Amino acid sequence: MLVLAIMDSAGVPIVGGVDLLLVTVAALNHASAYWAAGAAAIGSLIGSAVLFYIARKGGEAYLSRFTSTGKGARLKGWFLEYGLLTVFVPALVFVPMPLKVSVLCAGALGVSPVAFLLVVAAARIPRYFFLAWLGTRLGNDTLPYLKRHTLGLAIFAILLFAILYLLIRVLDRRHKLAHLTESE
Repeated sequence: MLVLAIMDSAGVPIVGGVDLLLVTVAALNHASAYWAAGAAAIGSLIGSAVLFYIARKGGEAYLSRFTSTGKGARLKGWFLEYGLLTVFVPALVFVPMPLKVSVLCAGALGVSPVAFLLVVAAARIPRYFFLAWLGTRLGNDTLPYLKRHTLGLAIFAILLFAILYLLIRVLDRRHKLAHLTESE
């Protein structure tokens, strides 16, 4: 689980591989479910850090290979507008959303490594432990359950993004107002 999560988060495309393996482990061996979730979370942090530091080292030149046109350019624009929300939401939800380009943007555009890793941890830990819990409860029915609820999960992702974005805007505005009153 650890190795698969590292590879997946470091940029090797393994669509759904970590989630599928985690659910399978949880369904077959309840005692190992949460250990597997912990290994998946740690592996995801390590792999994300690897991709983050690769982008940090290569900077804008590396990033431009992936974001100069098409979807990559739009995702970079989203990152510049919404920041680490573009990392948090895809890392948390089960609906396939692009995460790698956001990780590359975070590294290349100089996001704090501590802030980045905290955001990834805040998303991956609940995701993997929830999948482990769901796998122990539903067993082999976990993946069909998630597939049946894809629309609801997509709506949840959109609402979560909107709520967090609005919260960040309100807090930012309050911070700016407080700073203005202090300077006067």
